[in-house]
Amino acid sequence: MVVAPLVRANYIVIDTERCKGCGLCIHTCPRNVIGIASHMNQAGYFPAEVIPEKSPECTGCTACAMMCPDAAISVYRREKVLSH
Repeated sequence: MVVAPLVRANYIVIDTERCKGCGLCIHTCPRNVIGIASHMNQAGYFPAEVIPEKSPECTGCTACAMMCPDAAISVYRREKVLSH
């Protein structure tokens, strides 16, 4: 029997125009995948953003999305079976 390896690709998308930069998601993320952007959004806030080098560590736990008072975070969980 051959078992195909399973690859998980979990990631989040932050709507930076909706984000007010409260930082709740940053403190909630167990993998420290989120940080504050160095640029302001249209409303004048420094929004949260995904730290690119940390993004592969996202587990898709949804803690950040549940904590966000502005519903600015979407979580995606994908599983893919690698074929030979």
